[in-house]
Amino acid sequence: MALIQSFGRLIGRSRTAERTDSAPRSGTSIVEPVDITENDPLLAYLQTSGGVVDIETLTLDSPGLSVLRERGIKLVVPLINQGELIGLLNLGPRLSEQEYSADDRRLLENLARHVAPAVMVAQLVRQQETEARNRERIEQELRVATLIQQNFLPKEAPSLDGWHLAAHYQPAREVGGDFYDFIGLDDGRLGIGIGDVTDKGVPAALVMASTRSIIRGAAQRLSSPAEVLRRVNDLLCPDIPPNMFATCMYCILDPVSGRLVYSNAGHNLPYLYTTGGAIELRATGMPLGLLPGMSYDDHEVIVKPGESVLFYSDGLVEAHNADHEMFGFPRLQELVAQQGDRKDLIAVVSDALEAFANKAIDQEDDVTLVTLAREMTDGGTLDGGGDLLSEFEVASEPGNERIAIERVETVVVGLLDEARLERLKTAVGEATMNAMEHGNKYQAGVPVVIRVQTTGDELIVAVTDSAGAEPIPEATTPDLDAKLAGLQTPRGWGLFLIENMVDELRTSSDGVRHTIELVFALKEGGDGD
Repeated sequence: MALIQSFGRLIGRSRTAERTDSAPRSGTSIVEPVDITENDPLLAYLQTSGGVVDIETLTLDSPGLSVLRERGIKLVVPLINQGELIGLLNLGPRLSEQEYSADDRRLLENLARHVAPAVMVAQLVRQQETEARNRERIEQELRVATLIQQNFLPKEAPSLDGWHLAAHYQPAREVGGDFYDFIGLDDGRLGIGIGDVTDKGVPAALVMASTRSIIRGAAQRLSSPAEVLRRVNDLLCPDIPPNMFATCMYCILDPVSGRLVYSNAGHNLPYLYTTGGAIELRATGMPLGLLPGMSYDDHEVIVKPGESVLFYSDGLVEAHNADHEMFGFPRLQELVAQQGDRKDLIAVVSDALEAFANKAIDQEDDVTLVTLAREMTDGGTLDGGGDLLSEFEVASEPGNERIAIERVETVVVGLLDEARLERLKTAVGEATMNAMEHGNKYQAGVPVVIRVQTTGDELIVAVTDSAGAEPIPEATTPDLDAKLAGLQTPRGWGLFLIENMVDELRTSSDGVRHTIELVFALKEGGDGD
């Protein structure tokens, strides 16, 4: 009995031969190859033996040697090709019960020299066949995953009066689980979702499709983004495959007021473009599908005319160039701060990513972008009615309130008489100083934004800072005795002064910025008397 055992993927084969006095008979059978581990000393010995090895006389502490003896193997001939041990020619006892002769051994060594290259070729062929099957399987899986994603992504962005919405999905070769969606709600509001499922291929695509469907169902019944995410998480947890989860940002937009309510389940923070720069819409929460019973928080912001929001997946910020540098969040934030007012912001971001990567390496992950921009009509007319006279910003540095006063005075000349104009200038100076000092903490890189507009019979000067969630102080009547006694701080005295300079003082906060509106009534003729 003889056994040729390959150390590649080739099945070991044996050949048996029986001889009678009159005629030879032969037959073949399949024999399981002997399992010899890589660290077995028998392999090292066979690699250097250089000829037929007698198993019975070999003395090694080897599990493989013990198995060979148990199987009745008498001789082993190593198959060496280009100095590499690629298999074994194993022989059992001769049917004649005679010992193997020297001629037999020379014949076996000669046979081994011819068999070794053939075994190597067979191994390579088998390996190539296996790799081809694996590639075909992967390609088929990618085709299925791509088809699932394409069928579940919106065909186009919805059209909203006064708004421009756009989306872009750029798949990587190894398709992931990115998704986005626009959900029309019964009250005229719009649900916007973007997410990313871990893993690749068909499993990720199936979880993506399931997550999107659950979000759509919950969005029609629940008016809070946080409640929608909570419901989706509880439904995903029991059935999501192990080691998989989904990040998701879900928002509800009121297109009339510009109010955007949003909640986050572990997704990248979107950027809000304003005239003062790009602001992160901060919200945190556990990704979907990890733990049941998770709660999420609602946050909100007013997207004003001329402002926009960029949502994106991590395939953008985690892209690398040939130097292994990551595109990163700071680069994206700066890009939005400089280009966020462009309707083709998606094209701007895509071009920047392509220039950064310079096609040096394959795209690592899907890239998904969604933009939401509130339009400002031509000619300086605001969407809500009225005329925009000027909009500008000043750095938060002491003394810059004079710049604000001068620029406001330039555009309102003729609308107010001299006395009321002086009162407006005082109010603008005080409001700008408050915004620079208390709102922006005199950070020169965080500007104060000033907008001058008329709406109907009112002149409005809006002064906006970036104080975040810090509450706006109320106007406080100055009390010098209380101040000297340490019972009253001067905080709020500025608002008291402003309130007495204007016809009406309005304050608002969207959780990201504070705005003070200085309002003067305009009478026919424009002099204010």
